[in-house]
Parts: sequence; C-alpha cells; structure tokens
Amino acid sequence: MSGLAHGAEAASHRSRGMTVAGYVAMVLVLLVVAVPLFWIVITSLKERQDIYVRPAQWFPQPGTTANYHDVTTRIPFLDYFRNSLVITLVLSASKIVLGVISAYALSLLRFPGRGLVFLVVIAALMVPNQITVISNYALVAQLGWRNTFQGIIVPLAGVAFGTFLMRNQFLSLPGEIIEAARLDGAGPLKLLWRVVLPMSWPTLVAFSLITVVNEWNEYLWPFLMSDDERTAPLPVGLTLLQNNDGVTNWGPVMAGTVLAMLPVLVLFLVLQRQMIKGLTAGAVKS
Repeated sequence: MSGLAHGAEAASHRSRGMTVAGYVAMVLVLLVVAVPLFWIVITSLKERQDIYVRPAQWFPQPGTTANYHDVTTRIPFLDYFRNSLVITLVLSASKIVLGVISAYALSLLRFPGRGLVFLVVIAALMVPNQITVISNYALVAQLGWRNTFQGIIVPLAGVAFGTFLMRNQFLSLPGEIIEAARLDGAGPLKLLWRVVLPMSWPTLVAFSLITVVNEWNEYLWPFLMSDDERTAPLPVGLTLLQNNDGVTNWGPVMAGTVLAMLPVLVLFLVLQRQMIKGLTAGAVKS
C-alpha cells in the first residue's frame, strides 16, 4: 500500500511540474509576442529625441500623438487605406468562394481524376509564392495590368490553402446527415448552402480570418505591381515614411504600423473564439 501511495504522490508531483512548466512556457511565448507590439505602440507615442535615448525608455515622457498626425499628412494615408480595403475585400471574397466550392467538389462530389486534382492542390501548397513572381510579373506586364487593381488581385487569387482546409472539414462531417439530405432531394448547391456550410461555420470563420489577415498584410506583389497611391496598399505606402539616408524618424513609422494593425486586431478579437474552434475542427473524426 505504501508503494502505491508513493507512486501516486510521485505522479501527482510530476503532473504539477508539467502544469507549472506549461504555464511558464505560455508566459514566455506571450512575452515574445506582446513585447514587440508594446514597443511599437510606445514608440509611436514618443517624441523623436526620446526614441534614440540610452537606456531605452519603456514609457514616453511625455507622450505625444504628433506621430499619428504626421503619418496622415506626410503620405496620402487614406488613399493607401482605401486601396488595402479594396484589395483585401475582393481577394478575400474570391479566395473564400473558390476555396469552399473547390473543397466541396473534392470532398463530396464524385468525378474522374478527383484524387489527381487534390494532389495538384497539395503540390501548389509546397511552392512558395516568390518562385512564381517573375513569370507572373512578365504576364501581367504583357497584359498591361501594371498599377491596376486587377494586376494585383488576379495573380493572388489562388485557393490551395483554403481548399485543403475546407476539404478536411467537409470530410469530417457525419456522412449520415449528408446522405439524408440527398435522399430528401437536396441538390449540390442546396446541400452546400443549407447543410454543409452551417455545420462548418467555425472552420469557415477561421479560413476567412486567416485569408483577410494575409491579404491585408500582403506586401511583395503589390509593391512590384503598384507605382503610386492610386493602387498601392497600406503596407507599401508605409515604406515611404522611411528615409534612404539612414535617419528615418521611427515615430511616424510606428504610428502607421499601429494604424495598419488595428483593423485586423479588432477583427481577430471579435472572431478569435470561432477561429480556435475552426482550427481544431476535424482533428477528430466522429
């Protein structure tokens, strides 16, 4: 009996130790993520001479909002913000619609070559976007689409990630419900809209949120495609705040970064619970 009690006590100690280690790791990860964000916000509230003092000041003394006024006057901030909004909304809508439809076809419809098509989708996930930049640039330039919204949006409208994510979700749905809907006369579109999507709402929200954040932060391709504030998105516009002579005033740069982060941060805070559910959905198939 004493041996059993000793073993149970040792197991309890190990369990508490693992719990403590988990909390320590969580705090460390939180610090790694939160400290840079905190530093960006604090720097955006500092006067220029306070940014370069040593040792660094963790709190502005005194704080100022002049950097936020500066970022909206030195560059056409509202134009860049509008462009980001247009590009993000159109690209996100395109990727979500195409991703859902293609995933539905690859998971719940039967047609020859379905497995081969899915292998092509998986292969597309393995290819970095940077590899196709040169060929895409040459094609877009030949079409006369440089410095246009279609030149930025069309080459980025691929849906490999969304197809993969939503296909896995659709395959995890109870087959009995799908078959019952078909027996009741539900066609492909009605089945998708009335049965499949309502049961996949958390995953769809997660896919949508990831897509919106990625498109909002897209930099390389819009930078290559846009020439001015008519089409350039906000990440490209913020680079104009940096000077090439090495004396960049980082206050306005950080203020612009904070303003660029706010929309996606608010969106994440609103949808974070649905996103977590969506990313874990389908991990266990019933």
